[in-house]
Amino acid sequence: MKPLQRPSRLAPGARVAVVAPSGPVPEERLQAGLDVLRGWDLDPVVAPHVLDRHPAFDYLAGTDADRAADLQSAWCDPAVDAVLCARGGYGAQRMTDLLDWDAMRAAGPKVFVGFSDITALHEAFARRLGLVTLHGPMAAGIDFLKNARAQEHLKATLFAPDTVRVIASDGGTPMVPGRARGVTLGGCLALLAADLGTPHARPSARGGLLCLEDVGEEPYRIDRYLTQLLRAGWLDGVAGVLLGSWEQCEPAELLRALLADRLGGLGVPVVEDFGFGHCAGALTVPFGVSAELDADAGTLTLDEPALR
Repeated sequence: MKPLQRPSRLAPGARVAVVAPSGPVPEERLQAGLDVLRGWDLDPVVAPHVLDRHPAFDYLAGTDADRAADLQSAWCDPAVDAVLCARGGYGAQRMTDLLDWDAMRAAGPKVFVGFSDITALHEAFARRLGLVTLHGPMAAGIDFLKNARAQEHLKATLFAPDTVRVIASDGGTPMVPGRARGVTLGGCLALLAADLGTPHARPSARGGLLCLEDVGEEPYRIDRYLTQLLRAGWLDGVAGVLLGSWEQCEPAELLRALLADRLGGLGVPVVEDFGFGHCAGALTVPFGVSAELDADAGTLTLDEPALR
């Protein structure tokens, strides 16, 4: 697995577009997120359909075509320096096939931020655009709005990525000790499993440092997702694994035993409680960057800053 192209870091006054590729966005949370971005001296613009609701499926932020149009228009606008997702939920997979990837590739690289359901787009951006993306807090996310650590780590990654070359978790502990080198990738476990076999998914995680997290899943479902990835050969040759948050995936003891059972046999370093994903103070982790994982120290050291 080779490292991907890094977009340029942001500077004060940069224009950032906020889009909603997945679930509906509460207006008050959106406005609060925009205030945070303005406080960073950014110029946020809201895509036309961010506050829409799908006429038939209220778990979607507008129609598939409108959500795709918002993302594509923002990406292809030369005045926009970054595209930030408002929230996750569900729906990114429904609109990914509607994007004009040739036009988006021609528009050139820019910063893309999101997590959770946005995992499907991280995979597509890597496969179709060959571009580093940021797995990080979203503009209308509750954890982002309420947590200074999440805000400051994302801000540092956007504006001063040299200062966050070493990503260290407060509570990261080795499930399987050791060091590993590879290219970062991953996201929400359920989305990675659901993406298998699509034209936007990577053929495997070979040579990668795989970041995994999820929320609100029963242990047997997590077992199912991991077993699917194992049976499909998608985890063959993975270099190392970073486990993030597993909010509402109780009981914790059973979950830890399950993760050790499914991942311990890979023969690679595995670190747990790394502090990214659906948790307070979530760290921003770039995908597509060469790095070294030290499971014993609980650190991920990037070979280069996430952004140029």
